[in-house]
Amino acid sequence: MNQAIVAAVDGSVTSTRALRWAAEFAASRNLPLHIVHAFGLIGSYYGAGLPAPQEVFDALEQESKDILREAAEAARTVSDQLTVTTSMPVQPPIPLLLELSRSARMVVLGSSGRGGFAGMRIGSTAIAVASHARCPVAVIRGDEAGSGPVVVGVDGSSVSERAIAVAFEEASWRGAPLAAVHAWSDLDWESAYGTSRLFVDWDTLAADEERLLAQRLAGWQEKYPEVPVERVVVRDNPRHQLLQWSEKARLVVTGSRGRGGFRGLLLGSTGQALIQHAACPVLIVHPERAE
Repeated sequence: MNQAIVAAVDGSVTSTRALRWAAEFAASRNLPLHIVHAFGLIGSYYGAGLPAPQEVFDALEQESKDILREAAEAARTVSDQLTVTTSMPVQPPIPLLLELSRSARMVVLGSSGRGGFAGMRIGSTAIAVASHARCPVAVIRGDEAGSGPVVVGVDGSSVSERAIAVAFEEASWRGAPLAAVHAWSDLDWESAYGTSRLFVDWDTLAADEERLLAQRLAGWQEKYPEVPVERVVVRDNPRHQLLQWSEKARLVVTGSRGRGGFRGLLLGSTGQALIQHAACPVLIVHPERAE
C-alpha cells in the first residue's frame, strides 16, 4: 500500500464517482490504485448476533466480488497504464481504512454510501476516516469547476502549513490557479469585549492578517512559480468563506483542524462543514503524528 491511492467502494453512486476521481488522480501521478471493499462483520450475522445461514453469507460475498470487479473495470477505463489492485477484507470499513491510511498516499471516498440514512449529508465512514486518518483524505462531493482554482484555507497553524504544501502541489499538477483564503472573524472580539470592538483599529488588524498570509505563502510561491496565486484576506468566518469558494473551485484543501481547535478535536468545525456542505471535492490534510 505504500504511496498507493486507496479508493473505498460500496456499489453506491457516490462511491463510483469517488472511484473515478481516485483513478484519474492516480493515473495523472503514475501512482498505483488500490480499490477496497470492506466485506464487514455485520453482514455475517442476523437477529441477536446469530450467524447468518451459509447461503446468505455466500450471496453477500458474491455481491462484494461483483462490486470490486466492476470497480476495477471502471478504473482501468481511465488509463490502461494504471496499476489496479483490489482487496475484500472481512473487516468493518472504518478500522480498515484507518489502517490503510498509515501507508497510503491518499484515501478517497464518497460523501455517503449505501449505509447512510435518508437526510444525512455525509456517511459515518467518511466523517470517521476524515477525522482519524494518517494521510490526506479526499471526500468527493459536488462537481469540480473546470476552470476554477484550487482553494486552500490558511490560518497560520502547523497543519495549515501542510495544507498549503498540498494545495500548491495540486494546483501545479492540474495547471490551475490557487486561491489562498485567510478568513479571520471578529467573533472573539464581539463576545469577549462587547462594545469595545467599536474602538478596535480594524485596518491595522487587517494589515497584520495580510502580512501573515504573505509570510505563509512566500516560500511556496518561489517553489511553484508557475502557479498563479490569488490572496484573499477577509474579515469573515472561515467556514462561510470556504463554502462560498467551493461553488467555483476544482478542489478545496483544508487542515483537519486549525488555530481555533481544541486539543483532542481531530476534525475542526471548518473541516466538518466542508465535507458536509461543500459544492466540490474536499481534501482534508492531517498534521504529522508520531507513530
